[in-house]
Amino acid sequence: MSRIGNRAIVIPSGVTVDVANGEIRVKGPKVTLSGRVPEGIQANVENGTIKFVRGSDSKEARRLHGLARALTNNMVIGATTGFTRRLEIEGVGYRADVRGKELHLLLGYSHPIVVPIPAGLTVAVDANTKLAITGSDKEEVGQFAANIRSLRAPEPYKGKGIKYAEERIRRKVGKAGA
Repeated sequence: MSRIGNRAIVIPSGVTVDVANGEIRVKGPKVTLSGRVPEGIQANVENGTIKFVRGSDSKEARRLHGLARALTNNMVIGATTGFTRRLEIEGVGYRADVRGKELHLLLGYSHPIVVPIPAGLTVAVDANTKLAITGSDKEEVGQFAANIRSLRAPEPYKGKGIKYAEERIRRKVGKAGA
């Protein structure tokens, strides 16, 4: 029994959900998102809620039951409020700047790193060291934040690099002096 898959999703006001031919389409005040419902899972929209029912009790169907519900819930949240991922840059001379649709990063390399910002995402920089990535698709926001973080992952000795705002870096003790 999937505890997540059995929970109904409440559709907020201003959001419409259509299910047709194995595809779910969520239209909200911000954006329209769509996704596929996995084979063997049926989505039912009734009385302002979305419920998911699985056809069999196989291991694969149980796994996809919760996945379909979670992905659809993310679409509903993205269509109404959106998602934000915050990053912090630590290090002397490390900074970020948004110019048009590009993110310019100085991360201690011999050259600046220019990253194009994908369509549908917005990046805000505060005090040259705090980034806020906002968008309506949770997967896109998270993947872009992970790509930015991978450019200079935080190191454990001085803590320099790019980290998530809520992330705690475990610090190591350096070499013991003679």
